[in-house]
Amino acid sequence: MTFPKTDPPADRPADRAGERPARAESREIRELRDLKKAQPDLASAADMQIELLGAQRRVQARVPLPSATFDRRKPDHEKCLPALQFKDIPIDWTDFRLMIRQTADILRRFETLETSDYDRIQGLARDGQIEAVVASWYEAAMAPARRKVGERSQERELLDQVLLLAMRPFLARCAEALLPRLELSDWHQPCCPLCGGEPEFAFINQAAERLLICGRCTGQWHYDAITCPYCENHDRSRITSFTSRDGRYRIYACDECRRYLKAFDGRDGSRPVLLAVDSIATLPLDAAAIQRGYQS
Repeated sequence: MTFPKTDPPADRPADRAGERPARAESREIRELRDLKKAQPDLASAADMQIELLGAQRRVQARVPLPSATFDRRKPDHEKCLPALQFKDIPIDWTDFRLMIRQTADILRRFETLETSDYDRIQGLARDGQIEAVVASWYEAAMAPARRKVGERSQERELLDQVLLLAMRPFLARCAEALLPRLELSDWHQPCCPLCGGEPEFAFINQAAERLLICGRCTGQWHYDAITCPYCENHDRSRITSFTSRDGRYRIYACDECRRYLKAFDGRDGSRPVLLAVDSIATLPLDAAAIQRGYQS
């Protein structure tokens, strides 16, 4: 994701007398506010993440449970086919249109969208073909032959990123409700067993196992500790690893495909991985990886 160039206005004031009290902030929001104080250079990116989280959580709270027909399916390891089909996702298209408009508004306000891109995405939200566009975007990751594609245009990457953020409330609700029901002992694929998404981050648990975290639904699954999840290179001599100064975060960079994956090291058990927080806290690691010639 592209992050903002400038700081936005200050935080909103507390509720005025007589208004409904604000809901308690989530742990992610509190941690992001703490991150702003500890690392002022990341304040603008943290503020943008706080706004995106707020929009996503408001919609996610209204998303119903996914289709009951899901219980009759499971991910197919041999064919590398995830379990959740597009028709299973409980999308309220009024909410989705709201979500895509709000996402574009936030990205524009934090100067990560040009005016032309903003107008195009707002137009997409009004387009009568939006359902077909979203279905095509979702199903592209469900077909193994279509996962490993060549370079995409900047315009396509931008649209994919906006769709990912707008769909996250619906897919995260599916992951929350459905992933615990799946038998994943045979799933050793680098894509999400639920929605087929690529990993955005990783978590090293107290048992020193590496779990990948899906960039679309935020679901987690076990994967080999060294193998590159993008090209499946498992030659350890071709994997470069380096850590943040405090040792909390790690990067796995592949010398075959030149892509990298960030990870939160939770072996000390101090807290769980928080994708919304850790993806911002590790922006300095992104810069270090890019300087070395790798890409996310």
